Amino acid sequence: MSLANATRSEASKQFSTSMWWILAIVLVAYVGFTAAVLGFVFAAASSGSLPGNAPQIPAEGLPAILYSTATAIGYVFPLLIGTLMVTTEFRHKTLTPTFLATPKRGIVLWAKILVGVGVGVLFGVLGVLSSAVPAAGLLAGYGLHTDLTSPDTWALFGRMILAYVLWVLIGIGVGALVRNQVGAIVGVLVFTQFLEPVGRAAAAFVDGLSDVTRFLPGAASDALAGASVFNAATPGGTGSASLEWWAGGLVLLGYAVVLLAFGHLFSWRRDVT
Repeated sequence: MSLANATRSEASKQFSTSMWWILAIVLVAYVGFTAAVLGFVFAAASSGSLPGNAPQIPAEGLPAILYSTATAIGYVFPLLIGTLMVTTEFRHKTLTPTFLATPKRGIVLWAKILVGVGVGVLFGVLGVLSSAVPAAGLLAGYGLHTDLTSPDTWALFGRMILAYVLWVLIGIGVGALVRNQVGAIVGVLVFTQFLEPVGRAAAAFVDGLSDVTRFLPGAASDALAGASVFNAATPGGTGSASLEWWAGGLVLLGYAVVLLAFGHLFSWRRDVT
């Protein structure tokens, strides 16, 4: 089977199940709700409409921070869909007929990568809309600039979508390397929702730790986007230790390449039971 036919087959398998649109709905709801809450608090505080000791963020940097909510908290969704693209096939044994139809397993993996790029773009657009629409509405409602006419904002959106694509590829690499679906998903959630956030928060209090944590995948993703509510909310402003956006993109791409290569070498070519 050619790469084109294998890609069509993988696309059919991916979009014929309900998992992708279920995750997409949860992504929109989660990111949209978070962006709306943060937009209300930060916009009200910046405009002086919120009494008390509310978090203060300069109004000129507020739109980018709120829009980047999609990558700061939503990156786990493209990571999960990428992981499920592979582990679901191991779990339900559908890789057996796939490998019988396409004996060159590298073609199958490349087909998943190509489909993953499309899924990443789709999820990226949904993520950007989910954060930008409520955030821009609240900013405008409080009389603050939305920066939607700025080329920098649209460059931010493009980098956020690129980050989603890279996260899907990382997920495919994780799924190819860790065949057990439960183990892969638990590992992804523990790392992204606990280990890395704790490490990045600790970097604000431990000298020199930020030199290490800025190379973690979530930190690299924030650097690629160019803004992050995580950095803005971290004591000490760990954003000052962030990589340049292009360096963050290269680090994230490096994680994807290494995981895909290891998955192909150590797991993908093994027998499927």
